[in-house]
Amino acid sequence: MTTAEIFEKLRSLQDVLARKIELEREINYIPKMLVTQEELLQRLKKEYIEKDIERSATKTVEMELKNLLFEAESTREKAEKHMDAISTQREYENLDKEIHDASEKESQYRKEIKQKEQKIRELDNDMERKKELIDQQDAELSQAKADVEAKLAERKKFLIESEAEEKEITKNMDEELLFKFERIVKKKGGNGIVSIKGGVCSSCHMILPVQFANSVRSGKEIVSCPYCSSILFYEESSEGEEAYFDDDTAGSLSDLEDLDEEDVEEEYEEDDEKMMDYDE
Repeated sequence: MTTAEIFEKLRSLQDVLARKIELEREINYIPKMLVTQEELLQRLKKEYIEKDIERSATKTVEMELKNLLFEAESTREKAEKHMDAISTQREYENLDKEIHDASEKESQYRKEIKQKEQKIRELDNDMERKKELIDQQDAELSQAKADVEAKLAERKKFLIESEAEEKEITKNMDEELLFKFERIVKKKGGNGIVSIKGGVCSSCHMILPVQFANSVRSGKEIVSCPYCSSILFYEESSEGEEAYFDDDTAGSLSDLEDLDEEDVEEEYEEDDEKMMDYDE
């Protein structure tokens, strides 16, 4: 396989890998679209449960107040019946006080019962509204989940097709080259093979020594940029090309000071997250 053929395959592979990266990103991101809706639904359900607990507690207090009211009414009625049988002033005063105290309790209990009944009605109305919102949100979430599943199925189908295309392109290609190339494409967001114009790498925009640039220009071997590791191919520049590729007027490979391909690869391995990226 000639260098030109390898370059052509790498360009095709670059497009496939970029598409795969985007599909994998979408497959990872799409389910997260449901997070907000799910959180809203869970919050509504939690609020509904809290209101239900509050209603139950209020209902319990209401029942206790009704029992106390019944006791106060019974005490008052009993005392009123005894008024006809009293024979002394002291007995009258005691019964009168008992009737008065019981009447005050009745009034207070009725007032509190009325407040609890009002609170229960408000809670019932609030719970009814929340139940409607929960049902609505539940329906919307179910539809959203169906949409997400459809989108995921579509993206996974495209991913399988891309993987098959990748397998076809990479047939009989050097595995080490493919490994490095795929790694660069992922790091560079889709750019793994770039041109060199006027002795400048179009990925990191670094000026390359003339001997190195001439090696790329000759097209006899696969050469990677010593600065960003992108695979390089020669592309004619509109001006200044011949002057640059003159060994007598430009720098040499010695200018790189040990920045060879192995050093760049070693730097990748030592800190995978800190790869030199001059694109930014």
